[in-house]
Amino acid sequence: MSSIIKWTPFLESFEDMDKMFEGFIPARTDLTNYVPAVDIYQDEKNVYIETQLAGIDPEKVDISIENDVLTIKGESEKKSEVEDKNYYRKEIRRGSFYRSVPLPSHVISEKASAEAVNGILKIAVPKALEVKSKMIKINIKK
Repeated sequence: MSSIIKWTPFLESFEDMDKMFEGFIPARTDLTNYVPAVDIYQDEKNVYIETQLAGIDPEKVDISIENDVLTIKGESEKKSEVEDKNYYRKEIRRGSFYRSVPLPSHVISEKASAEAVNGILKIAVPKALEVKSKMIKINIKK
């Protein structure tokens, strides 16, 4: 099965590129790895990231930020005593997960905070102050 991708002459941001590649990831698969969905928004001071962690121990989730790219990875453990089930339908994803997304602003990764509330992981990262460009005058020697 192949996916048809809408042709876009110019990708305006990493977000557009992410959307383009989402068509290559099947909605449901039998693979053990999956990519969690994320919501990213910002205000004047912070960038906020939210993702669902239902059934995942927050203690076993690793979060890192490097070069303004957020990475979330972990594993959802199967806690069933019966391994051999005759499933009619199996849609709950279990296994390892990994998600890496570029953030919309430069951030101060050392001051990031995260909390898990009702199965939702909420990450807040302060924005870095914008670096203003400095005009440099050229001294001409004769």
